[in-house]
Amino acid sequence: MLQDTKQDCLKRLNYIEGHLQGIRRMVDDDKYCVDVLKQTFALRRAIEKLEQIMLNGHLHSCVIEGVREGREDQVLGELLELYSLNQK
Repeated sequence: MLQDTKQDCLKRLNYIEGHLQGIRRMVDDDKYCVDVLKQTFALRRAIEKLEQIMLNGHLHSCVIEGVREGREDQVLGELLELYSLNQK
């Protein structure tokens, strides 16, 4: 993983962890369901952004490296697997 991508991912993971803890507190405190759901939607968007950053970094590093090393079939298989997982 590229160093810049790694740092961005770690920063976003810290945010996601904090956000999740905040949602847990809201549930513990019996906050209004709609308010909790708004926060879960925001958390989902944060996770999706993390995934975008990771995939972008993967495409610009690991995929290129794999193709250069002659592992096109493996790289393509992994990308197809990720695509399939995202469709479920």
